[in-house]
Amino acid sequence: MWTRSLIRVYAMMALLLTTLSAAADSVYVAPEDFITAAFAGNPPAPDLLWISTTQRNELRNMLDQELRSLRIRYWRQGTRSAWILDEIGKDKPITTGVIIDDGRIEQLQVLIFRESRGWEVKHAFFSDQFSGATARKDYQLDRHIDGITGATLSVRALQRQARLALFLAKQIPKSGSPDSQ
Repeated sequence: MWTRSLIRVYAMMALLLTTLSAAADSVYVAPEDFITAAFAGNPPAPDLLWISTTQRNELRNMLDQELRSLRIRYWRQGTRSAWILDEIGKDKPITTGVIIDDGRIEQLQVLIFRESRGWEVKHAFFSDQFSGATARKDYQLDRHIDGITGATLSVRALQRQARLALFLAKQIPKSGSPDSQ
C-alpha cells in the first residue's frame, strides 16, 4: 500500500514538473511574424552573413564567449536590417528579434523565452531602453541599461544580443558591392 501511494506521489510530481517546464517555453511573437511586422508586411528574402575568422575573434573579445555559428541569417531593406538571435540566459536560449536602422537599434523584442526565471525582460518597460542605442568603438552600448532584480542573467543576455546585432549590421556588405551578391 505504501509503495502504491509513493508511486502516485512521484507520478504527480513528475506531471507537475513537466507542466512547469513546458510553461517556461513562452512564445510571445513568432519569429516570422516579427520579420513580417519589421518590414510592414512585405519582408525581403533572407540573406546570410558568413562570419570570418577575424570577425569571430572580434566577437569573442566583445562577447567574452565563442560565437557558435559560421553564418547568421538576416533580412535587409536599405539601411534597415532585422536579426533573430538566440542567447543563453542561465540555462536555455532566449530568442530575440532586433531591428537595426542606420546603425541604431530601432526595436529589441523577446520573441521566445525558455528560462524559468527572468521573464520580466519581455516587457516594454525593459526592452524600450534599447531603442535608439548605438555601439561605441569597443561595441559597448552607448547607454546604461537598467537591470531587473532577479533577472540579471536574462538582462545580460539581451545586452549581448543588442551588441551582437549592432556589430553584425555593420558587417553587412553594402548594396551593389561585389560581396553583396
